[in-house]
Amino acid sequence: MSAGLGPILRRAASGAGVTPEEATRLIRIPAEGLPDLLGAAAALRDRGRGRTITYSRKVFIPLTNYCRDYCRYCTYRKDPGDPEGWFLTPEEVLRVARAGARLGCKEALFSLGDKPEAAFPEVRATLRRLGYHTTLKYLAAVSALVARETPLFPHANPGLMGRADLARLKASNVSVGLMLESASERLLRPGGAHDGAPDKVPSLRLKTMEAAGHLRLPFTTGILIGIGETLEERVEALAAIRALHGRYGHVQEVIVQNFRAKPGIPMRDAPEPTAADMARTIAVARLLLGPAMNIQAPPNLTPAEYRVYLHAGINDWGGVSPLTIDYINPEAPWPKLTELAAVTEGEGFRLRERLALYPEFIAREGFLAAGLAEKVRAAVDADGYPRTESTEPAAVHALAPAGVGAAGPRIWNAPSPNSRCVSELP
Repeated sequence: MSAGLGPILRRAASGAGVTPEEATRLIRIPAEGLPDLLGAAAALRDRGRGRTITYSRKVFIPLTNYCRDYCRYCTYRKDPGDPEGWFLTPEEVLRVARAGARLGCKEALFSLGDKPEAAFPEVRATLRRLGYHTTLKYLAAVSALVARETPLFPHANPGLMGRADLARLKASNVSVGLMLESASERLLRPGGAHDGAPDKVPSLRLKTMEAAGHLRLPFTTGILIGIGETLEERVEALAAIRALHGRYGHVQEVIVQNFRAKPGIPMRDAPEPTAADMARTIAVARLLLGPAMNIQAPPNLTPAEYRVYLHAGINDWGGVSPLTIDYINPEAPWPKLTELAAVTEGEGFRLRERLALYPEFIAREGFLAAGLAEKVRAAVDADGYPRTESTEPAAVHALAPAGVGAAGPRIWNAPSPNSRCVSELP
């Protein structure tokens, strides 16, 4: 191990914390020092979060995949007129949500493109027919519909938001999310991962996160690694998240997510992060963000190797759905819950279901809208976990875009490119 890193790791494992400068040294630790790095992170996780690993049983509601950004790694976004594009109606949203509720889901994860109406007149026309001027106002309305008409708890992940948008969402969402992805302005340059993506400016994303802090809105964020950033820039992004959470205390979880190369994207030939690279970054995130932070890594993006993340300091697997695919990474199925439990317990941990709101935020003053607090309290036990935990395996691929998962329920194109039809749901 490089000289001087041992004392840093020992102090970090004891809960003393590390500085961004020390984290930058740690993320460059040589291979022979990696076990020590992971060990320190795991010890810190055990100190703050114990040996329970959580997950959220969710239904993925992809409200629209129209988006004004052209990130070079994305297969989700579409332009109006594309046969695989959609914009779900309130009735379609409810139908998916109710199907998820029947399968034991607690979370309604709303995902959508960023401000498509700013780029496409077709989207503006669709919103006018629905009675709204912006996609974010429509999102707030359908989130409220799901919260009111189903037992699910909405969690929206819609891109950049202003304070008024966040305030509307807080009325029906127990938490919201926005991935910082990276703090690197370089990635906006021609040929960079965020070239052509005006909503990926780091300062704007941090501004959204700060506005959520002012509103005391539980917030999910994280970094996406392998998109051209340096190791130092990963630490810079994590340090920016730490600084905002230090001011407002509203960041409920931080995700470390790995880039996946896919056919048809500009970055299709870019190298994917290895499991060791992910583990290294997770460990540094744990040491930098501290023992209390919830740190998540998605198991479906490294299906054969995700168990190592348990020994790098995570305490959460994120959302797993029994109904819907991962629309952002449709080639990567969720693990069945029986498998996830076997892997987690086989490594010496306990798997436990949570809501889209972590237990520690339930009783915190001002972090839940008054209309949601009673519904949340009725759904959880004394420890803040769901009263009824689903144990059946996740039957992945049950709901999928056109052409994916032909057997079972599907979403497919309606005649109009601005409308989608949901059918065959259980």
